[in-house]
Amino acid sequence: MSTVEKSFPVSWDQFHRDARALAWRLAGLRSDWKAIVCITRGGLVPAAIIAREIGTRLIETVCIASYHEYTEQGELKVLKEVAPFLLEDDGEGILIIDDLTDTGKTAGLVRAMLPKAHFATVYAKPKGRPLVDTFITEVSQDTWIFFPWDLGLTFQAPISKGTAG
Repeated sequence: MSTVEKSFPVSWDQFHRDARALAWRLAGLRSDWKAIVCITRGGLVPAAIIAREIGTRLIETVCIASYHEYTEQGELKVLKEVAPFLLEDDGEGILIIDDLTDTGKTAGLVRAMLPKAHFATVYAKPKGRPLVDTFITEVSQDTWIFFPWDLGLTFQAPISKGTAG
């Protein structure tokens, strides 16, 4: 994370609140979503929360791997595509869910599969923001979001000590 200057740690409680806030916004847009397509792996947790809140039972995954060392996004590879029956009507009535849009590369790939779907993320960075329709919190491009599933309990040095973490 040599180019990352800021960190944004997210607790389970905060993530749950933010995902529920996203569900509130989505419920106000439409009451009859046909299905949720979540982008794995980050979209799995918010998709479960949102599906519960809006009453959607059909949840599909699209599996995309980005080969990197947690510092930058590498080449994208589709490991599992969306079920063909959900691709009908270019994704009209489908809700795409992910935890974050960062560079927009993954979002662009999935958006091309389902161009009429509604794309929602919990968090968005400026480069990826134009590709999503709904999000809750925008963070700067140089901020690294630490999701609760990536964290353990460790000492955090004070900001005044000059550390990014």
